[in-house]
Amino acid sequence: MKWNLRWVAARQDIWRPTDLLAAFRRVGFNPSLSKVSALWGGTPVTVRLDDLDLICQALGCTVADLMEAEPAAAAEDEEETKAAAGGEGSPGRVRPVPRRDGARRLRPPN
Repeated sequence: MKWNLRWVAARQDIWRPTDLLAAFRRVGFNPSLSKVSALWGGTPVTVRLDDLDLICQALGCTVADLMEAEPAAAAEDEEETKAAAGGEGSPGRVRPVPRRDGARRLRPPN
């Protein structure tokens, strides 16, 4: 997901987290300045739906304006996962390969 909060805020002539906090407070959303700065500074890992609704209300936007799906990134992640699992033709489960160097332990230590 691409987080477009700064772009949406810029369309409302909001350029700093403190200005964004003031817009939030006008609609009854009272997060801490550190939370607003975290939302402003990068893509959040999670956002409560209630908070997302208030953010959209404060900025006069929709969820689709704030978040944009990035299918290319998902395809790259899938390719990396397949490569790590042994390629396209590998079975669904990856089995560990026994080490052939050194002595084999026959029994667990006492």
